[in-house]
Amino acid sequence: MSAKTYEVRTYGCQMNVHDSERLSGLLEDAGYVRAPDGADGDADVVVFNTCAVRENADNKLYGNLGRLAPMKARRPGMQIAVGGCLAQKDRDTIVTKAPWVDVVFGTHNIGKLPVLLERARVQDEAQVEIAESLEAFPSTLPTRRESAYAAWVSISVGCNNTCTFCIVPALRGKEKDRRPGDILAEIEALVAEGVSEITLLGQNVNAYGSDIGDREAFSKLLRACGKIEGLERVRFTSPHPRDFTDDVISAMAETPNVMPQLHMPLQSGSDTILKAMRRSYRQERFLGIIEKVRAAIPHAAISTDIIVGFPGETEEDFEQTMHTVREARFANAFTFQYSKRPGTPAATMENQVPKEVVQERYMRLVALQEEISWEENKKQVGRTLEVMVAEGEGRKDGATHRLSGRAPDNRLVHFTKPETEVRPGDVVTVEITYAAPHHLLAEGAVTSVRRTRAGDAWARRNAAEAAKPTGVMLGLPKIGAPEPLPAAAAPGCGCD
Repeated sequence: MSAKTYEVRTYGCQMNVHDSERLSGLLEDAGYVRAPDGADGDADVVVFNTCAVRENADNKLYGNLGRLAPMKARRPGMQIAVGGCLAQKDRDTIVTKAPWVDVVFGTHNIGKLPVLLERARVQDEAQVEIAESLEAFPSTLPTRRESAYAAWVSISVGCNNTCTFCIVPALRGKEKDRRPGDILAEIEALVAEGVSEITLLGQNVNAYGSDIGDREAFSKLLRACGKIEGLERVRFTSPHPRDFTDDVISAMAETPNVMPQLHMPLQSGSDTILKAMRRSYRQERFLGIIEKVRAAIPHAAISTDIIVGFPGETEEDFEQTMHTVREARFANAFTFQYSKRPGTPAATMENQVPKEVVQERYMRLVALQEEISWEENKKQVGRTLEVMVAEGEGRKDGATHRLSGRAPDNRLVHFTKPETEVRPGDVVTVEITYAAPHHLLAEGAVTSVRRTRAGDAWARRNAAEAAKPTGVMLGLPKIGAPEPLPAAAAPGCGCD
């Protein structure tokens, strides 16, 4: 009898991506195998890991569930599970609207999925189990990681902020930090497996330590990462300006394997709007952090999140955002048109900005940032960079006879394919010859190729996977260090 297959579909932020790696690991630990690529619901178990931060998130979920209903009717024994933030928020509503769903579980009890699936099968009725607090830190669960050479490492869960546009604290709970020893042990284990790049992950990553009473815990953690032999690149996402302290900047500058990259959510450049958002910093403070980072790390690439059209935003408020963008000169920005997020204070605020006004401002902001991104990328021309080769980054690589990877500052680089075999996880040295707004080109010959333990790990995993059914990728654009961000995708919920 062949093993049962599974498919995981992921929506939302990097937290959900990381949770889905855990869900995949749990299912494989329970004996399931990943459905072939392109299965599109043709699996024994289909899991939706949902997001709740967008206004129409529920419509998207129910539309997808509706498309699976006839397939499930034709396949006795097929099961559908819904987890994540929307499941935490809507609970019993899901099985009321979609009674063919077998399991509903929340953000705090993802480890229960295999048990709930089995219980639903035996009892022949839907299982809804939503824990109100974290049962086990996700990193203690089995994991099926999407990359052999780069990995997420969660250092905290939950958030203590009260931003008026964000529902995440209500769904993921108060911040809970992992013990530093547990984090470093996980990183060391990953490096032993061949991983050479890690991204420290938290809803408010640089607030790490508040739960354990150490305000410098995050900078200490960065420095400790610098002492792990074989760990070549360290990134983190997403920090909050309120908690961004000088000791973190020093740790970034003084720890060689901490990359010269910073994603710092702005959200708005207007002090009035920041106050309405309950963001505990103002424009001057934000730009002051950027100035300090650039003074300590001159080649740092800084990116951000910006919301356009928050309730009450005037043209003057928007111009303050445009001013901040001009001053900060972000390498790129992930821009969002404000949308009501059910359950948040902002959703019921007066003075909601008309959609056509939001759209017009959004287009102006995108045009400005596009111009700045291109200008900043042009400064890279002539530089010699070490690029970590990535998997699946260059959609046109086959046609152009190029390969793609990420520079230390996380810029996407397409380079001429060398005659020497190069594997994802290996490192090449190239000279940048051309810049576009969202990528760099190295059109000359590769200067050097460094085969790495990470490349070896990728080769081993690729060989092992060839003997199994081809995997189904998680349903989200590739993100962060493990699979860095495309220009159009956001690194978080837009709520960091």
